[in-house]
Amino acid sequence: MRSYKNNNKRKFRINGDRNSSRNHDPQTLISNTNFQRKNHRNNNHNAARLIEKYSNLAREALSTGDKILSETYFQHSDHFVRVLNEKEKNQISNSVEKSKSENNKLSLDEKSKEATNNKAEDKKFATS
Repeated sequence: MRSYKNNNKRKFRINGDRNSSRNHDPQTLISNTNFQRKNHRNNNHNAARLIEKYSNLAREALSTGDKILSETYFQHSDHFVRVLNEKEKNQISNSVEKSKSENNKLSLDEKSKEATNNKAEDKKFATS
């Protein structure tokens, strides 16, 4: 026997549509071509620290005689070595591209200065 009333009544939000979170059009989700998945596990800013952590754990597991656990930790460490190498390679390529674009801007500025100088010289010769 229940001593309380109205326990099973639904309570809806007063403001806004109660089904607003469920009213997504599946066609808009499918047709979105600019969708990019976020990599939540991508924690590259401390990859060097993680390499050291897993290497130490692997050595510790190896010293206790657990070869399987040490191999697992060495694989984790190797993964973060590859992540760090890729990050450094991307930084180098970005800096090279940036320097190329700066050189292109400088050469365009020099060309525009030459063009203005040539125009000024042409005007001098035309007036002479």
